[in-house]
Amino acid sequence: MRVLGIETSCDETGVAIVDTSPWEAGEPAGKGLLGQALYSQIAMHVDYGGVVPELASRDHIKRVIPLINQTLKESKSTLKEIDAIAYTQGPGLAGALLVGASVAKGLALALNKPVLGIHHLEGHLLSPLLASNANIQFPFVALLVSGGHTQLMEVTGVGEYAILGETLDDAAGEAFDKTAKLLGLSYPGGPAVSALAKLGTSGTYQFPRPMKHSGDLDFSFAGLKTSVLTQVKKNTQNGPLNSIDKAQIARGFVDAIIEVLVSKSISALKKSSMKTLVVAGGVGANEQLREALEVACQKEGIAVHYPPLHLCTDNGAMIAFAGAMRLKKNPQLASKDWGFDVRPRWPLDQLS
Repeated sequence: MRVLGIETSCDETGVAIVDTSPWEAGEPAGKGLLGQALYSQIAMHVDYGGVVPELASRDHIKRVIPLINQTLKESKSTLKEIDAIAYTQGPGLAGALLVGASVAKGLALALNKPVLGIHHLEGHLLSPLLASNANIQFPFVALLVSGGHTQLMEVTGVGEYAILGETLDDAAGEAFDKTAKLLGLSYPGGPAVSALAKLGTSGTYQFPRPMKHSGDLDFSFAGLKTSVLTQVKKNTQNGPLNSIDKAQIARGFVDAIIEVLVSKSISALKKSSMKTLVVAGGVGANEQLREALEVACQKEGIAVHYPPLHLCTDNGAMIAFAGAMRLKKNPQLASKDWGFDVRPRWPLDQLS
């Protein structure tokens, strides 16, 4: 099964070819990733402090065909050797999604190949299985944590997902970006806040741990963001924030959000009686989160897995791989329906 994957849900144009011919549930992922190409639009959006949907869509149009050609060359593949095409159907920015969908459907029509729309979060959720040393068995608990989503999922198989808890307001990555803006850091804010936090001292500023003791597995980060705003206003009454204050506030924020994520993850594992945690999404690359989860999971006898760092952000490999896994499980999903549609809003638990 050689699958071409196309990801255009937001501000990264990703293309990849994955070969999973010997893959079965619980076994290594075959030949795995044969080639991939990725273009990030961060430099284009940085002046706006966030993604501008119209600019994102136009840039996807410009990049996607050259990236497909680059990926074919890297993987030493031809279009005729592709068995199926997978694309991100949702969730995401409608215009950006339509670019990937139209290209995927057009290629599938021209080549008379099956095509499959993939849920963006399912791609993230399954991406750790692409790691060369992955030995992940179903079932497991997944922590999906990114700029747009923060969820705990019970995963019993490919396509078998149940939401255990999710954010009631801001996602963790969104809270990172908003805190970065309050501290005068550049977009995207997550890596900048984490780097700055390394220079601070724990305990200098104590921010709330929202819903840590709520008894459920839901999250809420809007209050944490407000607490950071209040502290910033207090510290700027007599002038701009100095570098020390910025580092101390960043450290307090990171400590708070990481503590909540780790606590809820361990609670989810205990409630579901599972011993495997899979972490995916852009915030899954966060160094402080990984360190804290390693310590907590080792204490509880839990195995924790992450995707390779280059697969934490949006990419084509996760879409190609999710498509291959779904087609392996159910070949009838292969469609030659050339009409295309996208689903900008698409809860993962509604995935059929």
